Amino acid sequence: MIKISIIGNGKHSKRIQKILIKKKLKFIIYKPNNEKYYDEKKFEEVKKCNVIFIISPNNTHYYYINKLKEKRYIFCEKPPVSNLRQLKNLSKFSCNKIYFNFNKRFSTIAEILDNIKKYNLGELVYANIISSHGLALKNEYKYSWRSVFNKCRKGVFEIVTIHDLDLINYFYAIKKVYKPTLINLSKVGTSFDTSFLRLQLKNNAMVDIFSTYSSSLMNEWTLLFKNGIIKQTNDRLVIRKPTKSFDKKGLFVFPKIKYKTNISSKKDYEDSLLKSVSFFLEYAKNKKKLSKHLFKTSLNSNFLLLK
Repeated sequence: MIKISIIGNGKHSKRIQKILIKKKLKFIIYKPNNEKYYDEKKFEEVKKCNVIFIISPNNTHYYYINKLKEKRYIFCEKPPVSNLRQLKNLSKFSCNKIYFNFNKRFSTIAEILDNIKKYNLGELVYANIISSHGLALKNEYKYSWRSVFNKCRKGVFEIVTIHDLDLINYFYAIKKVYKPTLINLSKVGTSFDTSFLRLQLKNNAMVDIFSTYSSSLMNEWTLLFKNGIIKQTNDRLVIRKPTKSFDKKGLFVFPKIKYKTNISSKKDYEDSLLKSVSFFLEYAKNKKKLSKHLFKTSLNSNFLLLK
């Protein structure tokens, strides 16, 4: 039988609580009330649990992992840690019970990339990824840890961009990470609400990732391959091919749609989170060892974020 504790009680924690409730799993919630993240009496109840969900501010992740890593299954929000020293220490931990929630690995675009060979698109040439919503324009943002530099040093970059960076890292070999551009467009708080990152892959394909809390809702992936295109917008994903598509005059034309599916960004996110939590719980319930590859890939994505 598993005993579950959740560290943190914010909006994202409540999403995961909802999933656990639907699965008819009981849990306790621990929300620290001091700057050191640690309330000894209340924390004793957490230590009695064998499954821990760490859904607290990014700068607290390492603290809790280090405190609880022995004999417990740990589900920790991304990014794993907030600095290179912590990352180096984390790499020495036993990895078979620690799982980091890069839930975009369970998204629709991830499923497509995981089966990319069947679409016969060839090598990736270029990708452009946009993730946008207006969190920084809401009054609550100025009271959130996400807007505070000391608690979230890279702002939207370490909360949103990390998901897309990880997904590229998960499926492709990255040769170079260019220095990110981090901006506070809203002038709210002390951290960054907008970021731009450029990657170069080992096949020399370029990838641009733009994330912001200062504009309208937009989730878009454009991937150009040698033999076609994948385009995902807020509510639709299409695959077009082949590249050699011509009109009667022999001029290039937009390739025909070979695959399409309607997709709600909100539902896709909710489904990916459910699949990620379910994946972790399957290992915890059956006391199975988690993959070293998952652990190392998560740490590598974290390194690319921090370097």
